[in-house]
Amino acid sequence: MATTAREGFVAMVERHAYLTTAEVADYLRLKERKVYDLVSQGQIPCSRVTGKLLFPRQQIDLWVLSHLEGDQAQRLSVPLVVAGSQDPLLEWAVRESGSDLAMLCQGSGDGVRRLLDGKAMVAGIHLLDPATERYNEPNALGLSGMRDLLIVRWATRRQGLLVPTGNPLKIKTLNDLKRLKVRVAHRQPDAGAAHLLGFLLQQAGIDRSALTWAPHASLSEDDLALSIGQGEADAGLGVEAASHRQQLAFIPLHEESFDLVMQRRSYFEPAVQRLMAFAHQARFTERAAQLGGYDIAETGKIVYNA
Repeated sequence: MATTAREGFVAMVERHAYLTTAEVADYLRLKERKVYDLVSQGQIPCSRVTGKLLFPRQQIDLWVLSHLEGDQAQRLSVPLVVAGSQDPLLEWAVRESGSDLAMLCQGSGDGVRRLLDGKAMVAGIHLLDPATERYNEPNALGLSGMRDLLIVRWATRRQGLLVPTGNPLKIKTLNDLKRLKVRVAHRQPDAGAAHLLGFLLQQAGIDRSALTWAPHASLSEDDLALSIGQGEADAGLGVEAASHRQQLAFIPLHEESFDLVMQRRSYFEPAVQRLMAFAHQARFTERAAQLGGYDIAETGKIVYNA
């Protein structure tokens, strides 16, 4: 059977990551004037390169799906809140982008619960599934039944042991934590860092009961780093960026994926779009390098689309 002109055009579009104004108008069956109107109103995802508009095909498809008529009656007002795990780069970007998003960071597990309860628009998470050794798997998170689930890569981060400047106890590996007098700072049980530490201890054959734990859990990356800086603990697992903020030494152990989880329609909210656009600016790249421990090569990549 001969290929129709329309089928040929769609096949061509599927081969290209970016569409021109004329191509996106044909793809959406709109007049070019209407496309320009949507751009001027900030309603359709696009980039401007040397004065020319380009439309990311993947995001155009998501934009269409986010406007399904059957969804309209089910839309509820979701607060402009980023919940979940604390991330120094994300905190800075939310503030500097003028996104109007608020941060409420009480761990990855809390972020998932707030997302499910409609109490947050976005959840920042880094939860390792020990069974698969993969990060932020919807089934493991209890999100497999969530309608229109979208997971966007924020960054790959280095996790490791934070110790005081100069590393006075000469800690080099997890096995050194078993030594007498090493007080280990820790996060709350449903935090991503707590999940990772449990996995790494198991991999190293270390029983949790063999360690001397700090009396209270730290509720954020900064709290954990501060507890070590103030002498309340001798070591703890955290991100490299947190060690630099408190002038601590850092012993790298692991690389992890930190992702932003949301409903598809939330991705196109102006607040989220401002944040994601900012994450592709030179200032963002420079800040990630200054903080340390970040790989942002995949920032903004959609890694799951239900």
